Amino acid sequence: GCCRPWPSTSRRPTPPQPPEHPAVPFDQALRLIIVDLDDTLWPCAPVIRAAEEALWAWIAPRAPRLGAREDLATLRAHRIAYARANPAVAHDITALRAAALADALLAHGEDPALAEPAVGVFVTARQQVEPYPEVAEVLARWRERYRLVAVSNGNADVERTPLRGLFHHALNAAAIGAMRPDPALFRAALDHAGVEPASALHVGDDPVNDVMAARALGLRTAWVNRSGRSFPADLAPADVEVADLAALAAWLEGRPG
Repeated sequence: GCCRPWPSTSRRPTPPQPPEHPAVPFDQALRLIIVDLDDTLWPCAPVIRAAEEALWAWIAPRAPRLGAREDLATLRAHRIAYARANPAVAHDITALRAAALADALLAHGEDPALAEPAVGVFVTARQQVEPYPEVAEVLARWRERYRLVAVSNGNADVERTPLRGLFHHALNAAAIGAMRPDPALFRAALDHAGVEPASALHVGDDPVNDVMAARALGLRTAWVNRSGRSFPADLAPADVEVADLAALAAWLEGRPG
């Protein structure tokens, strides 16, 4: 997904180490599919861009000194710097945005209390996603056969998107207290479904936060590679690489057992 408080050019987080024992063969009945949201089920960057523009349109006239001296690019840089200086809140993207904006407002002599409603505007706009064409149909089929849990490092709320009602449960880093590649989100999903890692598959677009993080707990992994990227040569590949969820559904249907 695209929702990170650090720039994409920064040093990649160190992935968790895989288990010392070999991965359990995927020969048990699959019971749980865990699915990442941003850039797996919908394109993230245009959604965030539109949400930030909605926030700016709301805050600029209400905080004229901020509006005269800042813009979206400088606020983004401020938020990144704030996240680096305050790592304890980095896992909660909404709280981070609000705290960084309040800090910027205060620096310009504006009311920091404006930050919370401004970020509320952002979060509402942030749910206006456009799922990839095959997603809703595939998720509906999976829901009938598997336990389906959504996970996100960001503040997407799947129940406020066009995909509402398709997941049995949803988890995010803010509620759990840690961002992937920390394994806490995956552990919570396994606990919720009451299944062992060998009966679970994680589906996502990010080699570290999805593939390596899930593999570290013994889950099987599917890398959704919609743009034809090369998987990092220094990381072990996913169990299956697919261009979209329809291809993954076909792979699952053809899997023995």
